[in-house]
Amino acid sequence: MLKPGDKAPDFTLPSTEGKDVSLEDLRGQKVVLYFYPKDDTPGCTKESCSFSENLGRVKKKGALIYGVSADSIVSHEKFIDKYSLSFPLLSDESREMINAYGVWQQKSMMGKKYMGIVRTTFIIDEKGKIAHVFEKVKVDGHTEEVLAALS
Repeated sequence: MLKPGDKAPDFTLPSTEGKDVSLEDLRGQKVVLYFYPKDDTPGCTKESCSFSENLGRVKKKGALIYGVSADSIVSHEKFIDKYSLSFPLLSDESREMINAYGVWQQKSMMGKKYMGIVRTTFIIDEKGKIAHVFEKVKVDGHTEEVLAALS
């Protein structure tokens, strides 16, 4: 798992804004990059809606927000439309970036083990370094944790 001070792995991924987003292009800005398991599931919806409702507060702290999952752009667009999300989502269907950030891990539910995205948020500073990592995120109160870390 990446830790504060590490160089954030570069990426270029398609976004719901109709263009590719790369970390290189975001240099000079703080970035909140949150990884979530699947569009339109209860925890992911709650987390995404909370970030969307607080986007103004995040922007006041000089940061951008991007959500990342392995879902397709079409799935992301439906998710954004259904919940009126106010920031772009990035699609990593190949899971290359998801693996680079170390969030594709073994999970278990009711005794069954499987591989999936572990809900994780990274704050990347203006120079492209990891400033903060939130591992195995609990959705309730997470947006406030991120806002506090952006101070």
